[in-house]
Amino acid sequence: MTTRKTAKTDAQQVTPGFEDSLAQLETLVSDMEDGNLSLEEALSAFETGIKLTRQCQQALQAAELKVQILSSADGEPSPMPLDEADRDEAGA
Repeated sequence: MTTRKTAKTDAQQVTPGFEDSLAQLETLVSDMEDGNLSLEEALSAFETGIKLTRQCQQALQAAELKVQILSSADGEPSPMPLDEADRDEAGA
């Protein structure tokens, strides 16, 4: 009997979750701060860090959009203020 992978399973294997990406990023930063990496290793770590940062940003943007959709009355996304200054402007 052959088992079939779903597209979602394949995507999850290709792209690590937010928490995994963040943990990897923290490890890379720590390694770079220690100063024990060669220039080539540091450049490679930096490149990996940039990729992980982008993955985290995309995951956060997707989560924000989902929260906007779920919290709106009509099911359509609408901008949400991010900090106190934005809330004050929205209310004024």
